[in-house]
Amino acid sequence: MEIRPYDPDRDLPLIEASVSDRRIHALWCAGRLPYPVQRESFDAFLRTESETCGNRAFTAVLDGRAVGFFCLSPNAGTGEAMLKFVLVDGTLRGQGIGGQMLKLAAQYAFTELNAKAVQLMVFSGNEAALRCYTKAGFKERRRDAGAFRYESEIWDRCNMVLQNEVMI
Repeated sequence: MEIRPYDPDRDLPLIEASVSDRRIHALWCAGRLPYPVQRESFDAFLRTESETCGNRAFTAVLDGRAVGFFCLSPNAGTGEAMLKFVLVDGTLRGQGIGGQMLKLAAQYAFTELNAKAVQLMVFSGNEAALRCYTKAGFKERRRDAGAFRYESEIWDRCNMVLQNEVMI
């Protein structure tokens, strides 16, 4: 597996197919984007995130096929990088793709962004993602109870962090 900059012409179909229902959409972006994901609004969103947060969008590629997506944004004030909008091809979930992608994202953050840690936010309703992040070495740092409502569900927002062991 490798990561490369996100290319909307090649990679947007992965996002459109993987964000396949309203619940997955809410878990993925907390309603920050309209559903379903569409090119114009997603491109505008990524541009704004890049300008305001320094986000860099990436695609994970395995055997020439786009299999995942994520954004990384550095925070010079904290020395951490924020991992956002993590997504794995829905047809490949549960096969270790997410773990491989997280490892590459963290390596990039530590080496290219000089981050001392990588943090992310995940909803408690996203049990598969919580397991994946924990298996990849992320530790829960903080939990905001009842932070998000989706239909009749109320989810906690969990902040998780992965320390750069080289820098400790």
